[in-house]
Amino acid sequence: MDYHYELPKELIAQEPAHPRSSSRLMVLSSGIEHRVFSDLPQYLRKGDVLVINNTKVLPFRLSGRKTTGGRVEVTLLKELSPRTWRCMVKGKVGMGARIFINGSEAEITREKDREFTIRFTKSDPWKLIDEQGTAPLPPYIKNKVSLDQYQTVYAEVPGSVAAPTAGLHFTPELLRRIREKGVEIARITLHVGPGTFLPVRAEEIRDHRMEPEYFFIDEKNAETINAADRVIAVGTTTVKALESASKNGVLRPCSGWSSLLIYPPYTFRSRIHGLLTNFHLPGSTLLMLVSAYAGWDRILRAYKEAVKRRYRFYSFGDAMLILKCS
Repeated sequence: MDYHYELPKELIAQEPAHPRSSSRLMVLSSGIEHRVFSDLPQYLRKGDVLVINNTKVLPFRLSGRKTTGGRVEVTLLKELSPRTWRCMVKGKVGMGARIFINGSEAEITREKDREFTIRFTKSDPWKLIDEQGTAPLPPYIKNKVSLDQYQTVYAEVPGSVAAPTAGLHFTPELLRRIREKGVEIARITLHVGPGTFLPVRAEEIRDHRMEPEYFFIDEKNAETINAADRVIAVGTTTVKALESASKNGVLRPCSGWSSLLIYPPYTFRSRIHGLLTNFHLPGSTLLMLVSAYAGWDRILRAYKEAVKRRYRFYSFGDAMLILKCS
């Protein structure tokens, strides 16, 4: 299976819904329902635990110019040493290219498979990130969007190069309503890494190499999740963290790096009774994970229905709630 589907370009959302909870919600259970995201509490009940990823996106995108004057955009991915980073570059550059960022200078020192290594010759990259950085938006988003718009309302722990986008639909008011139903909210952390931008190029899915992503689950939240009547995971990043730390349905408090690749057929290690997720790119590892949870045929039917009904797709798009039938 290639996990592809047809999507008209005009359905790729270019900005978040306003208010956030006004986005649409497809509910996939024994059938398909079409709701609004603010209806989510109707599908939750006392004893549920909603598990959210509280990672915070850092402004890793820097704008600069080459010696020729041509504009480039550098998205920093991973710090290799105090002044050297892995990065992606939008604009034509090669080995030895010099890039000027607001008076600071950097040099491309390595290029492989459309990924680069950049070395900052004088300035502190972290200072540049703090003073000049902007939201590292996916390439399919063409509109100007602030970092705040690309951040969940519960973002706390800095470290991601991309947002856990299923959480972008929540507002403080909606979270309050969810708590009032007797639903507990557990917070775990998985820093979304550069792998979220990378397509699957391997002929066999099992040969695709996932970028390691750091995750952390403390004892208090692990206990809350283990005691849940139902676990509702917000986003594929939350699923990945739960799967990386679970065995036989029991979640362990731990931290580490996960390179877990989830695709059908897959036996889940954690107790996940529901998955809240956005509509993902064709052929992506995120779509494969969702298919492993719900079944590719079922997901494909839902996606075709979403296209027919003009749902909004990808990072700023609408949401899907997948519930296990019980």
